[in-house]
Amino acid sequence: MAHIIVFGNEKGGSGKSTTAMHVATALARQGARVGAIDLDLRQRSFERYIENRVEFSRHQDVALPTPTVGRLPKVGQDDVAPGENPFDRSLTLAVQGLDAECDFVLIDCPGSHTRFSQVAHSLADTLVTPLNDSFVDFDMLARIDPGSGRVVGPSVYSEMVWNARQARAEAGSKPMDWIVLRNRLGTTEMHNKRKVGAALDDLSKRIGFRVSPGFTERVIFRELFPRGMTLLDLKDIGVGSLNLSNVAARQEVRDLITSLRLPRVQATLQTPEGQA
Repeated sequence: MAHIIVFGNEKGGSGKSTTAMHVATALARQGARVGAIDLDLRQRSFERYIENRVEFSRHQDVALPTPTVGRLPKVGQDDVAPGENPFDRSLTLAVQGLDAECDFVLIDCPGSHTRFSQVAHSLADTLVTPLNDSFVDFDMLARIDPGSGRVVGPSVYSEMVWNARQARAEAGSKPMDWIVLRNRLGTTEMHNKRKVGAALDDLSKRIGFRVSPGFTERVIFRELFPRGMTLLDLKDIGVGSLNLSNVAARQEVRDLITSLRLPRVQATLQTPEGQA
């Protein structure tokens, strides 16, 4: 049975698709069979990333480990049993289509609340919530008292995750491992950065998630998308010498994979012979 990793929150621009693509590529480079489902039916950033990778690989005649894309079948009300939701059935069929042939299935959710996103969260063995390192994004997780700055309660997204956990428990599934990823971190130590970190640490104990550092804001992430490349592919495409920023960024990917604590995944990310 495939391990399902869901990338979700209810805000756009947090780096969900970039994070999902780097995790998918990292797992594929270790020899894992990886499936991918993009639930953002309008933007399709994750699926477009993979399409760019396939096209670049074909054009350059270079073999690159690539996730298998699973698509949502069309399901109408006439195709489901009474009381069953067509969206639930569609996503279930898409996951089942990848389950037999994949070790991991990665699902990228849209930056808004949808029925697909809600169902995906209930399927997550591992939930990764990328978060821009600011209190604007923190508000998605919890409400802050404006006077004292203290956390006064969970917000709507945290409540949805709680409901997803309850649904998994009622179905007899194993508990979800929830990781909040501090993405787009600044390169300098700032007062606001420390305050966000302290608030996340406090909230993690109250509602049950782990905090992990994600990716620093770097131009290279935007440059890689049109070719479908990740930081782990640079030497495959002729980048023989990495600058210090690229080396540091690639280490962030390795640290992320380690922090996810995925089953059957080596703690130290392996790369092809000759790569640092």
